[in-house]
Amino acid sequence: MLAFCGTDQCLMDANGRVKLSPRLLADFARDGNDVVLHCLPEGAVAVYPEKVYEAMRRPEANAAERAAQSMVFRREQRRFGAWSVPQRISAQGRVTIPPEFRDFAGLSAAGSVVVVGVEIGVEIWDRARWQEEQKKLMEHAREKGERELNDDLTGQFNHQETRQS
Repeated sequence: MLAFCGTDQCLMDANGRVKLSPRLLADFARDGNDVVLHCLPEGAVAVYPEKVYEAMRRPEANAAERAAQSMVFRREQRRFGAWSVPQRISAQGRVTIPPEFRDFAGLSAAGSVVVVGVEIGVEIWDRARWQEEQKKLMEHAREKGERELNDDLTGQFNHQETRQS
């Protein structure tokens, strides 16, 4: 069975808690209920199983050396460290989004959110931001498909001209 797929409309309560669907709870339960919340630059809050987050952030053998030499590396470390928090899914199947994470992602307490499966976890989006992200994704896919088709047709045309010469 595919894990972490689909889109759910959920309500966030006044305390910033989002109740996950039974389907998503089953997906998370495969690795235990320890998760990591992480703010994404796109404007959403990711919820990853702890094992997935650890795989994403596996420390490099020379991390201290790189940190001493690279401002970009330090900034990446800072972004992940500051915008990640471990958590456990509650017995009621809820995750609590910290206030600063809600502010960052434009999530309003006691409001509607969109929970999106991303195959390695879920992302929690403000509905308007999610709709805008969907527009960007679909437009990009359409433009990419048109470029691919054009390249394919141009390649066939050039190939035919070469054979005729």
